[in-house]
Amino acid sequence: MNSEKVVINDVGPRDGLQNQPKILSVAQRQQLIDSLAAAALPAIEVGAFVSPKAVPAMANTDEVFHGLENPDVLYSALIPNLRGYQAAEAAGIPLTSLVIAASNTMNEQNIRMTTEQSLLVCLDVLKQAEQDNRRVQAYVATAWACPFEGQTNPEEVIRLTAKLLDGGASGIVIADTIGAANPKQVKTLMTTLVSEFGSAPFACHFHDTRAMGLANAFAAVESGIRKFDASIAGLGGCPFAPGASGNVATEDLVMMLEQMGFKTGVHMQALLAASDLAIQLTGTAKGGKAKNWIENYYHAQASA
Repeated sequence: MNSEKVVINDVGPRDGLQNQPKILSVAQRQQLIDSLAAAALPAIEVGAFVSPKAVPAMANTDEVFHGLENPDVLYSALIPNLRGYQAAEAAGIPLTSLVIAASNTMNEQNIRMTTEQSLLVCLDVLKQAEQDNRRVQAYVATAWACPFEGQTNPEEVIRLTAKLLDGGASGIVIADTIGAANPKQVKTLMTTLVSEFGSAPFACHFHDTRAMGLANAFAAVESGIRKFDASIAGLGGCPFAPGASGNVATEDLVMMLEQMGFKTGVHMQALLAASDLAIQLTGTAKGGKAKNWIENYYHAQASA
């Protein structure tokens, strides 16, 4: 059995909530994040420092962060540019996340910039973060496919990764933004990236649009990746990426990894309680595909 550690970053409070019809209050968002922290998740994305007009669900992320109770969690937030970085730094967010798409049209549709313009923005932020001694990671979105352009050229993903790492990014998250990848494609790209840059900088972020999220995560594990995003109860979807559905459910990913012998450190019963809370608060979350099995398994364990 494998006893290696795999780090799970729950993105439910940001990626999971940003596209929900119901906008949660600051207190409700804090309640969800605290429930995830109680399940011993080592990392949680708490929100985004973006325009509240563009993404109203992410308004007041600074207030959300200041009300959190668990100092042992690596809290992070999404930032679009230098202004967002400065707001996150002022709030004291330990880790911030830039996003650049590997397809030009996605960047133009999302942030009204070309890929090269977006890259310059990212590099400016990374330069400032280095001066401030702050950690900033970068997401390479639409890494396998774009809703506007179709299949993504892997060489573009490699090029952007090299530029961002050279610019000082603390890590790179390779994201299947619309859930269009298959396990063979995942293994091919991630094996190539790991062979070129090592496994340490990388995490993967999968959506479960075509029910291949867990299979893609398995392919990434087989490629040497030991850090993953997931979203409690399978919440997710991007308002700027047509066709994007929920992320891989945290409870499903933890179950698979633990069954394979990896150590996540996550307390499953507390995680199930967090999943129940996400369902209750949003009214739309369905829970992980394996949730019923997991609940029955732990019930049987308790009764034995």
